[in-house]
Amino acid sequence: MDLVKPFMDLHVDRVSKEIREQCQELILSDKQIEEIMRRLLKEINRGLGKATQPEADIKCFITYVQDLPNGKEKGKFLALDLGGTNFRVLLIHLKDENDFEMLSKIYAIPQSIMLGSGTQLFDHIAECLANFMKEHSVYEEKLPLGFTFSFPLTQLGLTKGILARWTKGFNCSGVVGEDVVQLLKDAIARRGDVTLFVMAILNDSTGTLMSCAHSNRNCRMGVIIGTGSNACYVEKVENCEMFDGPKDPKKEHVLINTEWGAFGDNGALDFVRTEYDREIDHFSINPGRQIQEKMISGMYMGELARLAIVKFTRAGLLFGGVGSDILFKRGQFFTKYVSEIESDKPGTYMYCRDVLDELGLEHATDEDCANVRYICECVSSRAAHLVSAGIAALINKMDEKSVTVGVDGSVYRFHPKFHDLMKAKIRQFVKPDISFDLMLSEDGSGRGAALVAAVACREAH
Repeated sequence: MDLVKPFMDLHVDRVSKEIREQCQELILSDKQIEEIMRRLLKEINRGLGKATQPEADIKCFITYVQDLPNGKEKGKFLALDLGGTNFRVLLIHLKDENDFEMLSKIYAIPQSIMLGSGTQLFDHIAECLANFMKEHSVYEEKLPLGFTFSFPLTQLGLTKGILARWTKGFNCSGVVGEDVVQLLKDAIARRGDVTLFVMAILNDSTGTLMSCAHSNRNCRMGVIIGTGSNACYVEKVENCEMFDGPKDPKKEHVLINTEWGAFGDNGALDFVRTEYDREIDHFSINPGRQIQEKMISGMYMGELARLAIVKFTRAGLLFGGVGSDILFKRGQFFTKYVSEIESDKPGTYMYCRDVLDELGLEHATDEDCANVRYICECVSSRAAHLVSAGIAALINKMDEKSVTVGVDGSVYRFHPKFHDLMKAKIRQFVKPDISFDLMLSEDGSGRGAALVAAVACREAH
């Protein structure tokens, strides 16, 4: 097999034979991708079935969102977007189709709150929300709110979501198993100074789908490739045994939040996992959970590359066997380094040298730079191909002739080749008669939340 096939512009002559051989396990063959698609689809179907859902890795949570934007939504809406170490409050004024104003502010969540009690977390959110409303002169108004909560939720309705488990470094007590909408309402009530109507709770992948559907009526899928990874897609209600909302014959579809980051928790991906994946999992705060996410997302990609670089340095294949304290420290090779290193033009190593200098590796040769870049390309291409396998499997499952996939997240947004790698690989595995497009979401988790609230208001009226 040609070791360099997956990459577009490798200066392979400078990559050592040993490193190419050692990185072979990070390159997914087409046969492996086909098998991943087959296993993922099997797990999706288990997640949709009543009898199999409790044991399924991919939970396929029903979102109860059955209506997509039609461009006629109007008014002022608030959105809360909680999905990582920061959260945002947004005020969105929908005027006419594709004419809207958006104001937003980012608030930090201190580590002490991320690992503290649920009461502390929601009181902090409510305080920031009230401050934002004061700043933007809507403190006295009674506004509908959409709440993007990007953690695994079992939804029991459009405004009721039970937290299944924390991910992404959060571990607040007293929240797992509770309705997070109620916890937010309780925190707002404790303050007693603002009035809000929570119209919907959703995941950022649902928000991405809704945000893209507002300007592209073909959008049937929302995918996140950022700190975490997830996908939401349009499914026929008749395929969703867990759906227990009112059945409306005019509404044949419902959005499914797959929570596909947990794919592989039952061992389904063990046949393509490496020692680096196992080490990442071992030292994570949730060992044995979110296995696919740990192979794809921005929270782990840099560390995957670092582990390979450390192994090859210790074996004498990189940097003359001489590493640095920073390189050998867990978590110090950031995912943004992978994007920067791959941004260098072929045969040049300006960004790569900047990164290696930051890591205390000023003694790196051009060959070291070529090797480090190759390792980064193997790690990021594998991530892009894993995402592509999932997207292709879902596009084939929906079986619509033309599908737009809304994509958001820092990895997709900032990695120089992720989009192209995905587009080529999805095309390879999607049925030949289906056309598809990848659309960068403009702020899905924020605007999408407001749009879900707006559509819910439209339907209520």
